[in-house]
Amino acid sequence: MFRILIAEDDKNARRLMAAVLTRYGYEPICAENGEEALEILDHKHVDLIILDVMMPRMDGYEFTNTLRTSGNNIPILMVTARETQEDKKRGFIIGADDYMVKPVDEEEMILRIAALLRRSQIAGERKLTVGQITLYYDSLSVQTPDGVVELPQKEFLLLFKLLSYPNKIYTRRQLMDEIWDMDSESDERTVDVHVSRVRERFRAYSDFEIVTVRGLGYKAVLQR
Repeated sequence: MFRILIAEDDKNARRLMAAVLTRYGYEPICAENGEEALEILDHKHVDLIILDVMMPRMDGYEFTNTLRTSGNNIPILMVTARETQEDKKRGFIIGADDYMVKPVDEEEMILRIAALLRRSQIAGERKLTVGQITLYYDSLSVQTPDGVVELPQKEFLLLFKLLSYPNKIYTRRQLMDEIWDMDSESDERTVDVHVSRVRERFRAYSDFEIVTVRGLGYKAVLQR
């Protein structure tokens, strides 16, 4: 059972999240602020953190920064009532893995948690196998039946991201925010260029296909 820490100062929101997590088979642990959450992490193993931004004593930004500077890479789903681009940008820059705006949709929260946990497991193994192809995160390389292909960083991260979540549609904006520096001057057409390059490199292999979803973005489809 995955153990999820909820750091939220609002008692009702905390209880509701805990009830939803329990219903879906997770074990919730609750903290009223960032300081209490850090104390819990010192004594208990936690697989993921749902983190409110606006909390007394230690807010979500300070908590995330403290965790990341200490080398802790536990997945963080940041939750806040503030929806400005600057708030999101700040959260991602200091190390949040995902971001939701209140009021939180329960089903969406569960889907995002599942995705973050899966990503964490893949990242922990540092490799991803799809059919006859294996991606090695540390070396930015792909083992194919014909040998090893070394990719430029952005191409590898794009391929790794799409193959980690087959059939999930990612908009160009989502891919830009996660793979490219958020201060990058590149526009969303950069994603199209990199997708074209990845397709060309692996055209000879039938293990997967990167599909364009018209008007939305891209998804990886595994071939059976």
